[in-house]
Amino acid sequence: MGTKITGVGSYIPEGVAPNEQFQEHSFYNEDGSRFGHENDVIIEKFKAITGISERRYIKDHYNTSDIAYFAAKKAIDNAGIDKETLDYIIVAHNYGDVKHGNQQSDTVPSIASRVKHQLRIKSPQCVAYDVLFGCPGWVEGMIQAHAYIKSGMAKKCLVIGAEALSRVVDQHDRDSMIYSDGAGATVVESDDTESGILAHNTATFAYDEANFIYFGESYNQELNDARRYIKMYGRKIYEFAISNVPQAMKNCLDKSGRSISEVSKIFIHQANEKMDEAIIKRFYGLYGEEVPENVLPMSINKLGNSSVATIPTLYDLVMNGKLEGHSVSKGDVLIFASVGAGMNINAIVYQA
Repeated sequence: MGTKITGVGSYIPEGVAPNEQFQEHSFYNEDGSRFGHENDVIIEKFKAITGISERRYIKDHYNTSDIAYFAAKKAIDNAGIDKETLDYIIVAHNYGDVKHGNQQSDTVPSIASRVKHQLRIKSPQCVAYDVLFGCPGWVEGMIQAHAYIKSGMAKKCLVIGAEALSRVVDQHDRDSMIYSDGAGATVVESDDTESGILAHNTATFAYDEANFIYFGESYNQELNDARRYIKMYGRKIYEFAISNVPQAMKNCLDKSGRSISEVSKIFIHQANEKMDEAIIKRFYGLYGEEVPENVLPMSINKLGNSSVATIPTLYDLVMNGKLEGHSVSKGDVLIFASVGAGMNINAIVYQA
């Protein structure tokens, strides 16, 4: 018995924040000293490295649970299922509902329970819970849904990745320009054909790497602020990712029994354009191959890094013909892969 995606949906916020929006920001280093370049130079270098020209932010009256619901509703409608037949709702996020202007994250009840409530699902047999797994959370949620289906515990699951990172960024940290908001969702069902999830692989590196991404104080030490913000050691993450993700992807592909030549698309977490390209180049290099044209759809240029939402959103865009030059046909072999806080890595090989 396999696990197949039967419905997709995403929510891309209307609020567009171009790079020029950061021209008036005051950027500081980790030690509290002022950053030594003018903002136009910072922004130019940022665009060259990350590929990001703009990102999306949610409206003030929305929260993570709201946009998770919007994406979920679209996925359910796309699948054409009765919502009451869902066995599990799995929501990947990292920071809960942080209301606009509020310093505290709200995670009780869970985001998944809030989504179930907004969907107006009556059945108590539909179990709703959250996954905190860094940026790879949606991929891990898919792996968990697959386990439920393979074991016979479920026939239909809803897996969502949603995040509102604009609520947890330090405006005095250059890394704040990376992050964005968004949500993506998939309905997965049991399937008797040879399509669906063929293999998966997950690893957690926490001996030295656990705190590469963490919650910390603002870099502006003049602020009398008790808030904590998302922080990261970018260089360490880059080196970690390009050293470990390609091998994890290879292990997964080898486990699936499919060859590198059969891979049609790679949906990788939209973290950093240069980093993603380096990962894919090393992945193909492990097989002694060059990266083929058109294998790597990217959305980071316009959507930024929305953590757990990047892959399902990207998949939804491609499946609905909204990313020029990219499509998925029945029988195509796909790879989903992600890396993020924990430090966690995972991958799925999937046949459409």
